[in-house]
Amino acid sequence: MDFKKLTIGELRQGIDAKSFSAREVVMALMGEIEANADLGAFLEIFGKDAEAEAEAVDRAIADGMPLGPLAGIPIALKDNMAVSGKRVTAGSKILERYVASYDATVVKKLREAGAIIIGRTNMDEFAMGSSTETSAYFKTKNPFDRSRVPGGSSGGSAAAVGAGLVPAALGSDTGGSIRQPAAYCGAVGFKPTYGAVSRFGLFAMASSLDQIGPITRTVADAARVFDAIRGADPRDSTSTDADYGNLLNPDMAAVKQLKIGVPKEYFIDGIDANVARAVESALDKFRRAGFSIKEVSLPHTQYALSVYYIIMPAEVSTNLARFDGIRYGRAEGAERLIDIYRKTKGEGFGPEVIRRILLGTFVLSAGYYDAFYGKAQRVRRLIADDFHAAFDPASGVDVLFAPTTANPPFRFGEKSADPLSMYLEDLFTLPVNLAGLPAISIPVERIAPEGGKLPVGFQLIGRHFREADILGLGQWYEEN
Repeated sequence: MDFKKLTIGELRQGIDAKSFSAREVVMALMGEIEANADLGAFLEIFGKDAEAEAEAVDRAIADGMPLGPLAGIPIALKDNMAVSGKRVTAGSKILERYVASYDATVVKKLREAGAIIIGRTNMDEFAMGSSTETSAYFKTKNPFDRSRVPGGSSGGSAAAVGAGLVPAALGSDTGGSIRQPAAYCGAVGFKPTYGAVSRFGLFAMASSLDQIGPITRTVADAARVFDAIRGADPRDSTSTDADYGNLLNPDMAAVKQLKIGVPKEYFIDGIDANVARAVESALDKFRRAGFSIKEVSLPHTQYALSVYYIIMPAEVSTNLARFDGIRYGRAEGAERLIDIYRKTKGEGFGPEVIRRILLGTFVLSAGYYDAFYGKAQRVRRLIADDFHAAFDPASGVDVLFAPTTANPPFRFGEKSADPLSMYLEDLFTLPVNLAGLPAISIPVERIAPEGGKLPVGFQLIGRHFREADILGLGQWYEEN
């Protein structure tokens, strides 16, 4: 049995029918992970624990016990989510010896659903990057062309799913860090509404933007994982419950009535020709099926990149102040307090993290707060208002359609010397985070630049807590 090709739904059917055991699935996929170690997707495999959890599922099946919806399903975690008793480093040397004393809420919920936590995946340091090149440990490669990046910051999770090493993984999305790597690796990447999933146990990057979500092989699998991890949590005051309806088996007649808006600001000069062609082919599929499609405008999109790279570093500067070498960190051989700070932060943080801390500290400093941070927050409201206007009943639009990225996966080192060029890779994803909306990246097809085969993704963006719309439309796309 080739477990690399099976979806969560297919694995669950096989385990329930006793066509194969949960232990067989786990052992086979751990073998695949080891065989693909050069991909650099994983930082650590929880081998003995995963095997024991799989055996527990098999015993429950043998005893006729009720099973959770993800029973026996191996799921990987981005290395910024706490797992009790396991190292969690956020891809940084400053936390290389940190061992979590508790489970993140999403980990607790995955376990309750029967999922098996198989390991932790590589990431850009503290989720700051778009290529997984800033990890303090090693680079992750794209499973379709190992000379190219997998995207970031959830590059390890996306590469693991794209290579078939796991059927699902969790990532975090602050400005596109689930959707962009998913698009680069031929996977589905789903960012829920801000507040739909608890962030307790997620190592914060920018607290008003961060959101946990799944990377999977299919939209239906994304719905399965999201349904398991969503919901209010008293330990995260931003989390909430919402009525999502039937996420896994949508009413396709109702889905066909959804009206699709195409924001003209997302179809601009500079998009790679092959990407544009592939995304247009996906839109044509909806057109040919008779969906209502109209052009809309999000006029403040042009300011989103500037706004994001003021607000995000400001929150980074605040959140990372806790890594001081005393409570967290790695200070050794320092006698004075100032030396502890200098040694810890100077040796523990990489260049990209330092760059964003400095930028964030500057925009929050006296004399610059109003000129930069305060103004950015006001423009953020205008960006959110654009989406609200597009989704207003008067406009007649339920879902927005857009490219996920402007380019296919780029080669290692191609953009790392130019931070602005790297930041532009998130141009089409970060406005969603500024507005707190749900969005999903879905593979279109594989294009062939320079003779290779690389994935391309498109985005569906929905209204707040209307995950059912984009998941339903995405499932329609996969089935037709």
